[in-house]
Amino acid sequence: MWPVLVIVLTGCAVGGTGRGLLRAHRGTVGQDRQWRAREEARARELSMTEVDALSWQEFEQYVADLFRRDGCTEVVVSGKRGDLRADVIGYLADGRKLVIQCKKYASERSVSSPDMQKFVGTARLEHGADVALFVTTCRTFTKAALGLAVRQDIVALHRDLLGSWVRAAHLESLIPLNGSGGGTRRPPA
Repeated sequence: MWPVLVIVLTGCAVGGTGRGLLRAHRGTVGQDRQWRAREEARARELSMTEVDALSWQEFEQYVADLFRRDGCTEVVVSGKRGDLRADVIGYLADGRKLVIQCKKYASERSVSSPDMQKFVGTARLEHGADVALFVTTCRTFTKAALGLAVRQDIVALHRDLLGSWVRAAHLESLIPLNGSGGGTRRPPA
């Protein structure tokens, strides 16, 4: 009887230890997978130094790639002379039309009120934006430009916010949930 009891107790102890080790291993594997995924995403992202090295055309394409990464569809880069301030156009997952003005400026420069005025004048009226986004590589918008953006419901994305987006912040965390513009909505796909 003792040998049977010893075998049963040993089996339970070994089984319990084995289950604990298996659980710990699974937790480690899960954490390892998450770490790998984060590192792979980080490796794919450009640093802001690399963004600064892009030409203005490459910057517009990079912004379009960020929109695609975050689930936007029908993304078109139209940045050229005569584009009426719409460098990138696409649709969010919820069907809202997104119109983007990209300005690749030196980090110490500011986006001026005339820059913002030109975009305000075309984003919704010409392009039917539900969400209008002004993305820049500089650190600030002038007080007048930022005031205009707030009054006209333009999302102003300066260098620090762009850096967060480049480092994998999701687009939806940077824009309002419901566009209040008068643009044409397309039903979600």
